[in-house]
Amino acid sequence: MTCPSHRYPAELIDVVHLTGGERVVIRPVLPQDRELLIRFFHDLSPAARCRRFLHPVNEPSLKMLRQFTQVDHATHVALIAEIFVDGRETVISEARYVRTVEASSAEVSISVAERWQRKGLAKLMLAKLEYGAAAAGVRRIVGETFADNEKMISFARRAGFVISDCVRGVVRLEKTLRLQEHEHPRAASA
Repeated sequence: MTCPSHRYPAELIDVVHLTGGERVVIRPVLPQDRELLIRFFHDLSPAARCRRFLHPVNEPSLKMLRQFTQVDHATHVALIAEIFVDGRETVISEARYVRTVEASSAEVSISVAERWQRKGLAKLMLAKLEYGAAAAGVRRIVGETFADNEKMISFARRAGFVISDCVRGVVRLEKTLRLQEHEHPRAASA
């Protein structure tokens, strides 16, 4: 359940236009987004789900769905990007950070539906996460991906991550954040 002591980060809500001109709403996740995220999960290919979770996942567990939708907006911030077609919401991306034991660090992850890749969406989602994380005192974001995930590694390098520590086919991605370096992502969006 969303922790009542933390407010909903409305400043992260934005309407953006991707490089193809598509209108997309980016907003923090809500508990009632469960069905939207189940559909998003099912729309990902098995390979994309495996890359996202670093192991094969056919169906999201109840525990996973709870973790994905019931965030406190302080130690766990989650965003979705959605489009509206014929009055129906469809999630096309999800991104989140979860603070680690060391509060100035957070694990980050981003997933973009295959047909929405290469349109600048991952860059926008990461910019919003970085802005929110830096403003909340996070100074380092980390992630992991398979060593053969060339698209993600290339994206991470362009975004300023350092790639290191290949262990059992998984590499570590790490980036230092500085608040003054991050303008509000609304101003930076396409």
